[in-house]
Amino acid sequence: MTHLESLQLRLSNERARLAAAKTEGERNLRAVWVAQLEREIAGENAFAALQPMSVEDLLRELGNP
Repeated sequence: MTHLESLQLRLSNERARLAAAKTEGERNLRAVWVAQLEREIAGENAFAALQPMSVEDLLRELGNP
């Protein structure tokens, strides 16, 4: 299981726990955790979409020809 798959499983489980939460405090806490997991997954997806860059390309991007 990859790190991203693990995060997605945790998110699925946490959403189920949020739906089953009995108190307002528990719902609020679990909603925060769901939002954090969603942000972490979005970050992982953005990181995975980055294209590898050569040193020359990186220097060019930084303004050093």
